[in-house]
Amino acid sequence: MSESRLNKLEAMLAEDPEDQLLKYMLALEFDKASDHDRSLQLLGELMSTEPPYVPAFLMAGQQRVAIGQNEAARTTWQTGIQAAREQNDEHAPGEMTQFLNDLT
Repeated sequence: MSESRLNKLEAMLAEDPEDQLLKYMLALEFDKASDHDRSLQLLGELMSTEPPYVPAFLMAGQQRVAIGQNEAARTTWQTGIQAAREQNDEHAPGEMTQFLNDLT
């Protein structure tokens, strides 16, 4: 993980703590560094916002599979599919459904 990139993202997020995209980008940086706890914490916050940040469900599910949490990944994607449909997102449900199918 690039410390300067991490520092920049954290500084920008400190200025605008509700910026979903910045929070998502920071979660991805933590994932790259294998800091799954911090990454999943940020993604969890994004999934809990109103409305939920749909890409967070996709990434959280993928991370959970990578660390052997397949059932948690399944639940994450199922919840994400519903959240995406409620937001009239036509792409994300299909993508998460494919990940679910690949998981079985």
